[in-house]
Amino acid sequence: MRAKLDEQSVVKANTQFWEQMLAMNLQTASSSEESCIGMGHMLGSVNLGGVWKGRIEVRMDIRLAYEATAAMMMQAVETVGEADVLDATKEIANMIAGTLKSSLPRPCSMTVPESSIECGGHSGSGAEDTLVVGFFHAAGALLVRVCEHECDED
Repeated sequence: MRAKLDEQSVVKANTQFWEQMLAMNLQTASSSEESCIGMGHMLGSVNLGGVWKGRIEVRMDIRLAYEATAAMMMQAVETVGEADVLDATKEIANMIAGTLKSSLPRPCSMTVPESSIECGGHSGSGAEDTLVVGFFHAAGALLVRVCEHECDED
């Protein structure tokens, strides 16, 4: 990973969002076993372009996604629908990616976030150009994945 993004910057961006925006505390996963997302999870993603090109993904267990959505909407979990969770997942990815973007070389642009429900599981292992940081909460696990596609040399 050639950009100035490291595990600590991902932890900081994630903590900033969850604690300040939702008053929810997530702990950093300490092992690769804790950096796995089970079958059926939410995926929010943003692509970045400019000097640094890549993708930032936020993957979270369905239960955590519903609790986060309820906190965002200031409603009971039972009142949250699937469309609400998809919108909230986009916003979570957008907020975390926006914070990480501030650490990247300029110029840097972000796409509109996307979200989906993923049927399969996902592990935190990644390639050399990928940084994956896992988090956990009583409601479920979360992975933030930063994948660098290419980087223009100065």
